Amino acid sequence: MQTTKNLISSPALSESYYKIQHKSGLTILLHPMEKYNSVYALFGTKFGSVNRTFKTSNDEDYCTVPDGIAHFLEHKLFEGETEDAFVSYSRTGANANAYTSFDRTCYLFSATEKIYESLEILLNFVTHPYFTKETVEKEQGIIGQEIKMYDDDPNWCVFLNLLKALYWENPVRIDIAGSVESIAEITPELLYRTYNTFYNLGNMVLSIAGNFEVDRVLDHCDKLLPEAKEITIENKFANEPSDVFLKKIEKKLEVSMPTFEIGFKETPQSDTMRARLLSEMCLEMIFGESTEFYQSLYSKGIINSTFGTEVMSGDGYFVNILGGEAPDPELVYDEIVAEIERVKAEGLSAELFENVKKQFYGGRVSSFNTVENVASSALSAYFEGHDAFDALDIISSLTFEELCTHFKGQFNEKYSSISVINPM
Repeated sequence: MQTTKNLISSPALSESYYKIQHKSGLTILLHPMEKYNSVYALFGTKFGSVNRTFKTSNDEDYCTVPDGIAHFLEHKLFEGETEDAFVSYSRTGANANAYTSFDRTCYLFSATEKIYESLEILLNFVTHPYFTKETVEKEQGIIGQEIKMYDDDPNWCVFLNLLKALYWENPVRIDIAGSVESIAEITPELLYRTYNTFYNLGNMVLSIAGNFEVDRVLDHCDKLLPEAKEITIENKFANEPSDVFLKKIEKKLEVSMPTFEIGFKETPQSDTMRARLLSEMCLEMIFGESTEFYQSLYSKGIINSTFGTEVMSGDGYFVNILGGEAPDPELVYDEIVAEIERVKAEGLSAELFENVKKQFYGGRVSSFNTVENVASSALSAYFEGHDAFDALDIISSLTFEELCTHFKGQFNEKYSSISVINPM
């Protein structure tokens, strides 16, 4: 396989980056930004907590792994056979980290010097797994403590409980870290099988933005990355009912005021990026800080400045979320449902749509001002089947009629749930 290089450009931004299909099978996204002093790099795989049952084109049967194995694997990769990756990074001065989400695992660093030494560390430890029975057992104790810590985190609990209320079968309802019981089932053999499936370079992407030389990055990739075997990964998910599992879920923790999240369970869309942008615009137009709804509830003390919205989407799930702190979360829920019914009856504002469209476009443009956002957005877009500049083109192409149609098909009270964390 030969390395191919394509230049992806945005006339609107006067920006461009290289999308490279490396001979190893890895996709590399390189966005040189000469006027910046730092570099931000992410090495990610399309493997998160929801990928529990899978097989490759070389396997006869599906394999179901314990909950939390993606997060466990993320922790274990830093611990190499001879040296921990964080020790290696300490010699280059880079700030390194990693994260596991529902649909991906990413390893990253930011640095202003010794860029290529740090890149070499990143490429090396992610592509050289080392698991033994003893190191796995040690990590089970460490992550077990982390899981117990998050059990008392109100922000995480209110979010995870919402997903548990909304979904019956989709593994998005399961904690990313798993449970103490599930991680106890993890073995070196399971880790290696999972690693060899999802950490195949053909399932991964390297995204870098900042002040670096493209050819030097490619030289390191040529030197360090072996050619990967071509495989096809098949994920298996249970059928998810359209209705919600629970309308309301509550828990008591040490909080000064009730914390809540309200979710509307939507049908997943084929073009996730476009659907998510439409939902985000709907939420901003109806519940944004400048709306009458927000100002009225805020002035009455029904909500406070923590109130906000987000859209969450992935394999088999799509949720519109509103949340914050409130003395009476049930009242907020009723107000939100009533406002949605009112807007559906009266219609959205075409003028407001144009204003919000400009706001979204400007926000996307300004996000290209930091190396972190540039590298992260390129990686996220790639995993969604898009290029980094596609969001701008999508926003430009959205019409008021399309937004109205999208809105009518979403935000159904029947498919909503509320999660509340009450004070002890």
